[in-house]
Amino acid sequence: MKPEGVDTLPAPGRSMLRIVFGLGLLGWAGSATALTVSTQSFQVGATIAAGCSIVSGSGGLLGSLDFGSRSGVASGQVTTSFVPNSALSLACTPGVALSMSINGGLNYGTVRNMQRSGGTDRVPYRLYRSSTLAANTEIGVNQPFSITYSDSNNIALTLFGAAQLTGFSPAGNYTDQLTVTLSW
Repeated sequence: MKPEGVDTLPAPGRSMLRIVFGLGLLGWAGSATALTVSTQSFQVGATIAAGCSIVSGSGGLLGSLDFGSRSGVASGQVTTSFVPNSALSLACTPGVALSMSINGGLNYGTVRNMQRSGGTDRVPYRLYRSSTLAANTEIGVNQPFSITYSDSNNIALTLFGAAQLTGFSPAGNYTDQLTVTLSW
């Protein structure tokens, strides 16, 4: 029996366990009171820049303006419309003001010309923004004009052409290549 108020030392090994366990509990209790819950916020944002995306497919060709096959003695005006490359995709940020200009081509004189492959013979042609082929819709060389669209994810380039056959054109393939510049 032990007298009152007198403590005895515990057996070796037991006191260390009590001390370590006791310190562990104190450390855990201290860190539990140090934990606090805090709510903060932060901003999330992005800037969408106005722009357009153009995919022309293989070869970089937007499409073709094909007047078809005609007799060398045919004369008068023949017309056609632009047929876009099936891989052509043009989309812009909604509300973007899109404009287009077209150069004079490879054979420009006083008008655009298709030239016979392997020769110097030419067939003149003009480009228009409307199928009416009205003079005020003619597309001048390097003169920008507005492209109107209702679906910003599927913008169509509407072009029409009129070639003037003279009735004296030698047989052959007549071609030209134009460069289109889109601006926004």
